[in-house]
Amino acid sequence: MPLSDLIPVRYAEDQAGYVSMRPVVKQTFRLSELTDMVVSAVGKDAARVQQIFRTGTVLYNGYHYWWDPLPAELPEIESLVASFPDDDPSRPYDPAKVTAILLESGGGAQRNFVELPRKDAQQKKLFARLSPWDVLLQVAATGPPRYEEYSYARRADLFRLTLPFDRAQQLLAAMLEAAPRGLRHSWRRLRPPAVLTFICPR
Repeated sequence: MPLSDLIPVRYAEDQAGYVSMRPVVKQTFRLSELTDMVVSAVGKDAARVQQIFRTGTVLYNGYHYWWDPLPAELPEIESLVASFPDDDPSRPYDPAKVTAILLESGGGAQRNFVELPRKDAQQKKLFARLSPWDVLLQVAATGPPRYEEYSYARRADLFRLTLPFDRAQQLLAAMLEAAPRGLRHSWRRLRPPAVLTFICPR
């Protein structure tokens, strides 16, 4: 039996794996909207999406969503996810398309991620030649970053650049030197990034 185009969904804030005590919100999703949310959460894996539909629950952007189980057959799910983009390693890195950069430091359970949006990192000191954003793109120009994957959550291709520690230290120092006072203050806890991930919306 084909899935209904309108799906009653309930959701509430998720707090460390527990549903918040705040009121539950009820909303009707179109099937395409529910599919988009599930793919954003778990990727374009038809079998995984089918499992989520049948389980009737998913965590997305800090909220716990649930609905009555949807017993969809795999061919229908494959049809639903077919229009979503695939990974495309042939896509070249284009600095003009970068809208944010993820700085990854530490390792294992101590890994830390900081996202720098372009509009923030483009701030620079009065009369300065370069902004922190310019500093980051200059580092990428000597790479270049390699294609990693398409992120369904970000609707973007991700390009990754690994840095040795001495180069990461130099990068952070140059970023802080180029940053205006307010930005330096907000970045005071930054650590030399072991990895830069460049986010390029498709």
